[in-house]
Amino acid sequence: MENKTLASSRKPIKVLDGLPLLIILGVIVLALYLLGATGVFAKNTMRYLFKIFLYITMGEMWNLMSGFTGMTSLGQQVFVGLAGYSIAVLTTTYKMSFWLGLLTGAVIGVAFALILSFILFRMRGMYFAVATWLVSEAVCTWFTSWKYVNQGGGMTIRTSEIPKIGPLYLYALTLCVIAFMVIYILLRTKTGLGLTAMRDDADAASSVGVNIFKSKLLCYVICSLFIGLAGGLFFLNKGSVLPSSAFSISWTVSMVFIVIIGGVGTMSGPVVGAVIYVLLDEYLSHYPGWSNIILGAIAILVIIFLPDGIMGTLQKKLHFEIFSQKRFSEPKVGKGIKKKAKIV
Repeated sequence: MENKTLASSRKPIKVLDGLPLLIILGVIVLALYLLGATGVFAKNTMRYLFKIFLYITMGEMWNLMSGFTGMTSLGQQVFVGLAGYSIAVLTTTYKMSFWLGLLTGAVIGVAFALILSFILFRMRGMYFAVATWLVSEAVCTWFTSWKYVNQGGGMTIRTSEIPKIGPLYLYALTLCVIAFMVIYILLRTKTGLGLTAMRDDADAASSVGVNIFKSKLLCYVICSLFIGLAGGLFFLNKGSVLPSSAFSISWTVSMVFIVIIGGVGTMSGPVVGAVIYVLLDEYLSHYPGWSNIILGAIAILVIIFLPDGIMGTLQKKLHFEIFSQKRFSEPKVGKGIKKKAKIV
């Protein structure tokens, strides 16, 4: 842990970053792998963790788009639906491996994102958000009336090799770790600096050399890929797919809730938000008529009293950053004398 000073502030900030934290996280991830692979975790525990890992992946990706890049989307569910139907069609209709269906769904999602980019990237702000939602609704309507995929009746994923919860737990954990590392590495590059600059002021970022279209495209494609893979794993566990659930806006609402609760623009926020969301979702499933109302009320209370989310508020109050992507200046002592950051 290092004491650093933010370039725009004189107050020192403790930064939890670097090799020591990576080692700690590596040990935690290894323990999760071993506990899952050796059967120490009960099936119900792995089911909870499976959902948490998938929602962390989705939350981190939505946070990358909105929190770090400024591209607020309400249509990320389209990639979940495309992935689910890709698996169902290839396994049920063509009797292929679920792995091929999972990868095909991710590739189709990326291709769809590339096509949409030429239209959607002409818009900004609420226009971009509404346009992404309308695209998703249009795709949902198409699948509902498409006879090839059994219209609104949905499809069942039929394959003799559908993995049980144990392997799915390991797949979800692997996807979550890869997604987290991709975002962490991306945001520490010049491209990542361009993304955050674009979030603050796209025109100013463009004037200093940031390629707005390429930056948006890279972010959009990465998000479509990982959200598609996460959605595919979810439907593998569920065993069936319906247009009303696959393309439901509830997917994006869940991502937004996770990021708002945890903290927009923080790496650790979606992790905390996903854990809270899954626990609440499991508990409130016994009250179907009240679940959305309660989740909405919680989100409103957090926005009012903790506008930066749980982790964002803690970081501001306690002056620390976890995996910070901000630029710091070296603390100085006296005139022109630099003092090395103190390692704690």
